[in-house]
Amino acid sequence: MTDIAPVTRTPRAATLRKQEAILAEAERQFARFGFEGVSLDSIAAALDLSRQNLLYHWPSKEELYRAVLDSVMGEWMANMSAIAEADEPEAAIHTYVDVKLRFSRERPSGNAVFTREIMAGAPRYQDVLKAQVMPLLHADVERFERWAREGLIRHLDFTHLMFLLWSSTQAYADLGAQFSLFMGKPALDDEDFERARQLITGLIWRSLEMPR
Repeated sequence: MTDIAPVTRTPRAATLRKQEAILAEAERQFARFGFEGVSLDSIAAALDLSRQNLLYHWPSKEELYRAVLDSVMGEWMANMSAIAEADEPEAAIHTYVDVKLRFSRERPSGNAVFTREIMAGAPRYQDVLKAQVMPLLHADVERFERWAREGLIRHLDFTHLMFLLWSSTQAYADLGAQFSLFMGKPALDDEDFERARQLITGLIWRSLEMPR
């Protein structure tokens, strides 16, 4: 008798759209109210869904929360290879800052969910951070170390340099509303992000540049 392999069904387009809508609303609410301040009922109500309909896609709030973080992390990780895979340090810095600022601008709610989790000590996502972010950090630091050994950049504490890169670009997501308030405008615009990009890349590169 021939064994028949189980058929893996591809989700229908309508199902995928519904899941995307659930993730987007969950991300918005988790960003604003935090994990404890959100319920599956509040997410379902905002989408005009029943609780049972939502539970069909994610059986618990914790799984939905992790799915939001997985989505944020996946997008972030996909664009964060500018340093580890680069051959030339100055171009790598420019690309890294540009991509990170764009991510901060285009997905502020996702950044906010991630920041809330980190500020709480990552109680629900520490395993993923250790498995995915730490290897990436070590790869970036090693690439900086190699460039320093080759005489392309001066030697610094490259771990803390990465922390500086993360925090300076992340601030434009976490504190964007505060920055725009102090600048007397409703929101940061293209020019603000371009000025930030030029300033951050210039400061970072000048700290690394070898004396002439």
